[in-house]
Amino acid sequence: MNDILAGFKRVELCHQPTALEQMPRLTKLLGGPRLWIKRDDCTGLATGGNKTRKLEFLMADALDAGADMVVTQGAVQSNHVRQTAAAACKLGLDCYALLERRVPDKNEAYEQTGNVLFDHMFNTQIEFRPPGLDMNAEALAVTENLRASGRAPYFIPGGGSNPIGALGYVGAAQELLGQCRALGLAPKLVVLSTGSAGTHAGMVAGFHALGCDIPIMGISVRQPEHIQIENVYNLAVNTAAQLTDAPLSRDRVMVDDGYVGKGYGIPTKQMVAATKMLAQNEGILLDPVYSGKGMAGLIGQIESGQITDEGDVIFLHTGGAVSLFAYEDQFLSAHVAE
Repeated sequence: MNDILAGFKRVELCHQPTALEQMPRLTKLLGGPRLWIKRDDCTGLATGGNKTRKLEFLMADALDAGADMVVTQGAVQSNHVRQTAAAACKLGLDCYALLERRVPDKNEAYEQTGNVLFDHMFNTQIEFRPPGLDMNAEALAVTENLRASGRAPYFIPGGGSNPIGALGYVGAAQELLGQCRALGLAPKLVVLSTGSAGTHAGMVAGFHALGCDIPIMGISVRQPEHIQIENVYNLAVNTAAQLTDAPLSRDRVMVDDGYVGKGYGIPTKQMVAATKMLAQNEGILLDPVYSGKGMAGLIGQIESGQITDEGDVIFLHTGGAVSLFAYEDQFLSAHVAE
């Protein structure tokens, strides 16, 4: 297969291809379908995660623009900020990050452990922000202030989710299809967590550009279904436009918002159960904000019969297990919010 991204600038940050592994014990426990996991938690940069693929393209664009620093934003326990800061260190750039106090009722330790600890280790300049702001607008304002002070900053949106960053998951889509072909695998569904939309949109755009009709189910970790579909579809269209003139149908974007719970980053019993189930049956750690709720969605859809028990289903693991340290009280306590 020709590399559809061969003409795009990128830097090497990612261990790839990431493994595509069977989950036989989880498959048996749930009674089918045959379950696989795409290990994008193992991309290598700063304990890995899905943002590394996006950063290969975003950082290349930053360097091409002559940047001496990057500015980005995320929630306090942002996997994206951690990987962006690490990439900046690797490439000799500074990193400035705004962290939104998006998750309510967290103690002081929440802002010191997990991803935040790593942010500090990567010498990130951090500002905290209250919840509910337009965080991309806040980060853009900081970017312009830094530019006025004589720096050469490059703005990266939350999650690295723009048409440049989403190219990382066009590449992942191509990689996954190559692995399926090598294994003689014809999956009936790919399931992933969907948040800032870049991973989901990139996969949709990649499958579309490659003429693949395997459906992709996004388990929302924040937005209601209709909003998330709109966000993913718009980004997928803009991403695909860099690759093909073929129109992209809105029907290609599927979202289930039934596993968000009380909100972004707020644990649910289903997430805790799913995270423990995968750990205890496959030895794989999920994260409490994204992949844990994504796995809860996959398990819930199997148990409800929405996903039937035949065929093969692939779960895309987007990483982030380091944030488990910021949620240890929920995992050690029986008192978890519904």
